Amino acid sequence: MSKLILVVVIVLIVFGTLVALLSRYKKCPSDKILVVYGMIGKGSSGGSKSAKCIHGGASFVWPAIQGYEFLDLTPLSIEVNLKSALSRQNIRIDVPSSFTVGISTEDGVMQNAAERLLGLGLEKIKELAKDIIFGQLRLVVATMDIEEINTDRDKFLEAVSSNVESELKKIGLRLINVNVTDINDESGYIAALGKEAAAKAINDARQSVAEKNRDGSIGEANAQRDERVQVASANASAVEGENTAKITVAKSDALRREQEAEALRLATAAEKVQYAKSLEEAYIAEEAAEKTRAAKERATKEADIIVQAQIYKEKLEIEAEAQAEQTRRIAHGEADAIFAKMEAQARGTEEILMKQASGFEEMVSAAGGNADSAVKLMLADKMEELVKIQVEAIKNVKFDKITVWDGGNNDDGKTSTANFLSGLMKSIPPMQEMFDMAGMNLPEYLGTNKDKDTAEEETEEKAEEALADNA
Repeated sequence: MSKLILVVVIVLIVFGTLVALLSRYKKCPSDKILVVYGMIGKGSSGGSKSAKCIHGGASFVWPAIQGYEFLDLTPLSIEVNLKSALSRQNIRIDVPSSFTVGISTEDGVMQNAAERLLGLGLEKIKELAKDIIFGQLRLVVATMDIEEINTDRDKFLEAVSSNVESELKKIGLRLINVNVTDINDESGYIAALGKEAAAKAINDARQSVAEKNRDGSIGEANAQRDERVQVASANASAVEGENTAKITVAKSDALRREQEAEALRLATAAEKVQYAKSLEEAYIAEEAAEKTRAAKERATKEADIIVQAQIYKEKLEIEAEAQAEQTRRIAHGEADAIFAKMEAQARGTEEILMKQASGFEEMVSAAGGNADSAVKLMLADKMEELVKIQVEAIKNVKFDKITVWDGGNNDDGKTSTANFLSGLMKSIPPMQEMFDMAGMNLPEYLGTNKDKDTAEEETEEKAEEALADNA
């Protein structure tokens, strides 16, 4: 607990020290001069410095060893009504005037103000400045004549400003403005000077008026004489001038008419040229308009054709899509029908095959389980139908429609007709060959095998018999 109290005390001391130090940092406003006094240090001459003046800045003022105050820079207006001031002519005059002064911010002069005006109020400073101005104003009036003071005010004001400002700087002030009103004197000297100047001005004016009147009369007479001479001369000159003018006018008229004719010619030609140009431009514009109109009409027609073609194309596309959709639906329906038909046929074929397989299985069982015997049995059952088909191959041959050019016997002793019929019969396979192709032997009750020549002879005989029957 004691440590915490010690820490708090230390923090408070440090904070208080900082606040105190910051409170001693003084800033100077622009309308004042900060004067720091006390232990300031040494000046430029080596001696101790009495005060430090700061304008428009800031400075740290050490506590206990330094202090500070402000000097106000507010201008002071001082009315100085100087009376009975003795001039260089020993004539007493009154000089009413007003002066505006203020504390100077010039280096060195501020130091004087800090040393002599610090702590004084504005009224005290005004009274001190007024005393200095009175003395210097009397001094300036004593060194000048009344004529200089009255007529050359600039010189008077310059002398007053120079003397007064040099004295005011000694106490830290500067002269801002001087204004001197009317100057009067007790003896009326200035008024007399004014009357003298006024009388002189009046006399000069009267003399000037008389001289002007005289000059005016003389000038009037001379003017009348000159007028008569100049009028006569002017009349003569006028007649001559009229004649010359008439000649000039005639020449001018002729030249005018000539120029008017030339101008008319040029204007007519220019007008015709401009008219031709306007016609040409009109033709060109009309041609361009016609081209534009034709292009517009062509574009309109093309647009109509293109739009109609586009509409027709879209119509065809829509119809084609509709027809394609209908065809697709029809094809889909036909496909479904074909599929159903094929499925039915497949089922029928399957049923037939299953029945045939079942019958074949029964035939194999009837043949004692010998599949080869069962197949031969089936072929034997079909042999009659095969022979019938074989005979039917030439049954309907119309021999009356066949023309054979027979030149007689061939080398083998047979006629061409016999060879033709023999070849026709040979194109039909004999029964023995059919049994051979089926892998079976011809039964003995159907006949025995003959040699090839005998078979061919029998075939030829059968062919001749068939030809004879047809004949």
